[in-house]
Amino acid sequence: MESSNLIIFIISAFALGIVLILTKNQVPPKIRRWLAIFASLMIAFAFILVIYSFLA
Repeated sequence: MESSNLIIFIISAFALGIVLILTKNQVPPKIRRWLAIFASLMIAFAFILVIYSFLA
């Protein structure tokens, strides 16, 4: 995997998490739940990719 693609994904995953935390009161509850699950999965996958890039 190219390092530039990895860096872009990691930055976008953390940016999505930060945006959701900062705007949690403005998002409807049903959408907030699915966005939080999606952001959590993206952040977890970003951590896995960081660990993989250190080991590979």
